[in-house]
Order: sequence, then structure tokens, then C-alpha cells
Amino acid sequence: MNEKTEASTSAASGSKTKLNPDGLRIVLVLQGGGALGAYQAGVYHALHEHGLAPDWIVGTSIGAINAAILAGNDQQTRLSRLKQFWDRIAHRDPFDMTRVPDFQRRNNIWLQSWDTLLRGVPGFFKPRPLSLFPAGMAVAPEEASFYDTSELGDTLNALVDFDYLNAPGGTRLTVNALKVRSGTLTRFDNTETRLTAEHIRASGALPPGFPAVRIDGELYWDGGLYSNTPLETVLDDSSRADTLCFMVDLWSAEGDEPSTLDEVQTRQKDVTFASRSQRHLDDYVTSSRMQQKLRALYAALPESARTEQTASELAALGCDTTLHIVRLPYAGRDWNMAAKDINFSKGSIEWRWDQGYQDAQRAIEAAGWLAFVTDDTPLVIHELPPLEVAKPAAAA
Repeated sequence: MNEKTEASTSAASGSKTKLNPDGLRIVLVLQGGGALGAYQAGVYHALHEHGLAPDWIVGTSIGAINAAILAGNDQQTRLSRLKQFWDRIAHRDPFDMTRVPDFQRRNNIWLQSWDTLLRGVPGFFKPRPLSLFPAGMAVAPEEASFYDTSELGDTLNALVDFDYLNAPGGTRLTVNALKVRSGTLTRFDNTETRLTAEHIRASGALPPGFPAVRIDGELYWDGGLYSNTPLETVLDDSSRADTLCFMVDLWSAEGDEPSTLDEVQTRQKDVTFASRSQRHLDDYVTSSRMQQKLRALYAALPESARTEQTASELAALGCDTTLHIVRLPYAGRDWNMAAKDINFSKGSIEWRWDQGYQDAQRAIEAAGWLAFVTDDTPLVIHELPPLEVAKPAAAA
């Protein structure tokens, strides 16, 4: 087991650096999105280079896998382990994708996607060739899927130091999964329970492709079935702290009107898994404003009208804090292919990693969270600045 280093940050606040002079707690929120998750890896790569290591990572599905690799390794090795994972699951291309015309790249990606469907992804999942499940026959609940993800468990155990991940004082990790029998969302957190590869597999168990994973007697599916962007986990956190949250969006809620079958299927998948965070953000601001008003009203009461119980209840609501959200959207078009999330072509993975890295670099260069905001500002959303001119943050 690796020793925790002095560089490890606490779960409550981040280390003070040039890009984080106030020691904001740094949070990284990662969606589900299959092969698109290479973009998340690129985002972390840029954060790593600039000393913005997350104190807390919240992930679902492929986001949970990336998150576990990051939280389960020290800062000296986590980036290399992340690269090992994506290199291990990449499908080798027959030619250099950067040196061929666009139509040839597209044809290669079609072939690679079919290869994924037929053979699976080594180190991740493989078909069940003799399963009766595709024929509509009853099988064991843990085998009710087209693919077997046991190889993912082996990969995680090889790349994640779960002793390190679960030791006190390290990076906080929360992964979300859906309880199959009740349809409720469950949050597995290393500050509350010992996480294993099974918890990570459960978070990415998207049916009917992947099987449910049984943990402590209960079956779990992919948390993205309930909410693919686990920002609510951060908003619901009771240990309020001034926070800098990098939220990576892999799916676009907005898009053109589709006119072909593939475009319709692509648009359907984008809409299904796109972020639903705006309503939660609006509720967060409303709740924060109400808490501010309650504290102001309580402070205006005469001393005789104040009680210890009321003061305690107000304290339990949390203090005034500011949440900065830096939204990093994956902008890859992927030729409007509905199968873009199973495109594990090495060239595509490298391109997505580079896009995530470049986009995060732009966000870090703008560093909108360094601008002055008043103490009573509950939320500031920083959109990715255009290539030429930085876009001002929208405060609420």
C-alpha cells in the first residue's frame, strides 16, 4: 500500500496555490459516456499539470472508473495509471488516423464500433456467446446482459490501489449506482464505506449491455439511469465549503433537428444522458438565499427572543458559501454517430483526450473563479471561454 503524502489534501478544502489562493475545495464531477470518457481524462491531465488536484471526485459509469483510478493512486502515479487504462482498452487502428482523409477515418470508426459490438473491449467487457439471455430465456440476475464485465474488475484491481483509496485523509470519492429493486439512487462514498472494484462496476452497469452487480445482497445498475450528471451529490453535501467544481459534460442537450436514422438515434442518446443540472442549480441558489434571509432575520431579533436551539438549527443549515462551477462540454461531433460512446478507436480516444486537455487549458487560462465576488454570492457559473475572447462568468 502507498503511503499518504503530505501533498494529499483534505476533503474540506484545497491547498492554496496561485490558481487557488483562497484554498477552495476542488471538486471534479464526471458523467457517464463510455468511450467519450477519454475527454474527462484530458481535463484531469490539464488540472494535474496546474496543481488543481481534486479534493473530491464524484463519478457515474465511465466517470466512476476514471474517478476510482484518480482517487486510488497518489499524485505521482495517477496520471500514468489513467493513461494505462485508456491505452489498455483502446482498439488499435490499422493506420495513423491523423494522416488519412476524413472519409477513411469515418469508415475506420464504423469498423471499430462493430468490432466492439462483436468482440467487446479487452480489459473491460466481453460477449456471452452461450448465454440464453438474448433468446429471452431466464438467467441468473447477475448474468442478465449481453456482455460480461468481470474483466473490468480485474483491470480496476490492477490499476487502483483500493487500500490507498480507502485510507483516511485522501481524495474523497463518491460513485452513484441505481438500486434495481427500488429504483432509488445510492451513493457509495469512501468516507462512509470501504469501496471495492464491485462498487465501481455497479456504477457502470448499464443494462441490457452490462449486468447488474450485487453488493451486500442488493443488485445495482448504472447510476446514469437515474441522473447521468452527479452534480446533485455536490449540491446536497452538508459539509458546506467554498468550492471550485469542474463539471465535465459529455452529452449535448442542444442540437440540430435530425433527419436520418443515425441522427435521430444520436440526438435521442444526447438528450437522454445530457446534464439536467440547471434546475438543481436554481434550487440551490433559492435555498442559499432563503438561508441568508433566515440568518438576517434571526440576527435582527432581540436577545431575549433568541434560543440555543434556533441558533443550533441555523448552524446546521451551513454557513454562507460560494460555489464556482466550471462547465467543460465535450464538443466532438463524431459524425452524428449514435455509437460514438462505443467507439474505442485509439485515434478517437487520443483525439478526445487532447480535446479535454485543450479545453481545460482554456478554462484554467481564463481562471474566472479568481474574479472578485461578494461573500453573499452562492453560485458562479463559468462557461468555457471561446478561443479568442474569454466569456464573463454568470453570477447568481
